[in-house]
This record gives sequence, C-alpha cells and structure tokens, in this order.
Amino acid sequence: MPLPEYGRSIQNMVDYALTIEDRRERQRCANTIIGIMGNMFPHLRDVPDFKHKLWDHLAIMSDFKLDIDYPYEIIRKDRLDTKPDPIPYPRTKIRYRHYGRTLEVLIQKACEMPEGDEKQQLIALICNHMKKDYMAWNKDAVEDEKIADDLQELSQGRLQMTPAIRYLMNERINRYCRNNYQNNYNNRNNNRNNNNRKKSGKY
Repeated sequence: MPLPEYGRSIQNMVDYALTIEDRRERQRCANTIIGIMGNMFPHLRDVPDFKHKLWDHLAIMSDFKLDIDYPYEIIRKDRLDTKPDPIPYPRTKIRYRHYGRTLEVLIQKACEMPEGDEKQQLIALICNHMKKDYMAWNKDAVEDEKIADDLQELSQGRLQMTPAIRYLMNERINRYCRNNYQNNYNNRNNNRNNNNRKKSGKY
C-alpha cells in the first residue's frame, strides 16, 4: 500500500473509486473518502493545510490515476522522491567541547568589552559556567586553577581570573545557594503549615 497508515479499507475504497465510470459519482465517492480519512485523524484538523494534505494522499493512493476535480493543486508524482536541499551545518572548530561554542562566544564578547564592573561580572559568570560545564563532563571537583588556565587559553591571554574575579564568583555562588536555601526553607514551612491546617480541620 502506498500509505499504510490509512489501512487496507481506505485503499480498497480508493481502488473502487477508480472503477467508477460516471465522473459525478466518482467525485462524490472521492469526497466521501476524504471525509473518512479526515475522521481518522481528528487531532490534526487544526493543522494548517490538513485538507490539502488529505487530497495529496488520495492522489498518491490512486497512483495519480483518479480523474476528479481536486480542490487544491496536488503534489506532482515526479516530486514524491525528491529530497530537500541539505541544511548547511556550521563547522566551527570548538577548542573544548565540554564548554561548547556559546561559551567561546561569551568569552569573545567579554574580551571586546571596556574595563569596568560589567566586564568583571561577565567574567565571573563565565568562570562559574565553565566550572559547571566541566563538572558535568568530568563528574569530579575542579580547581579554580584549571578554569583560570582554560580561560586564559580560550581568550588568548586577554582575560585573567584575578582575586577580584574569584571574589565575585564566590559571591554569586553564595547568593545562589542562599536563595535556594531560603526558598526550600519557605516551602517546607508552607507545607508544614498546610498539613497542620488540614489536621485541625481549618481548611
């Protein structure tokens, strides 16, 4: 069967439509087949061009031999086996794949920024992100010296992990951990209070 997802019964209907000599009756039969095909996939009714695709499928199942008035311009038989043009895939070389291309773009952006607090904050963010990526890949603890060496290499010596950057890194981590701890603490308290209200019948 050309389109087995419709099943043998629908294919038999299409084959029967091909044997109908009266054009008006053949058209009526084709419309009925399209209605049945549409009912088989009700979740696709809101998909754009759904009806158009059904008529394309009817033409395919009849091997393009069904002589009727199609309400749409159906797909040509010679285009069934054509493949779309290949999508060009970026072949940019990534120095360390566990850091990824996006991090290299961030490092380049940081190199181009003027000196100041914003640049320092971005470098600290980059370093923390590098540590997270490294640990996701290596599953072991990573020393700041390793991150500092990789940062210097990826930035071609233009970025350094200074003591000020280390301070900002720790500040960011502490703020994140403190916020997470506070959120977890609040959630536990809320759950405990809700459970106490349920037990006391105050809900």
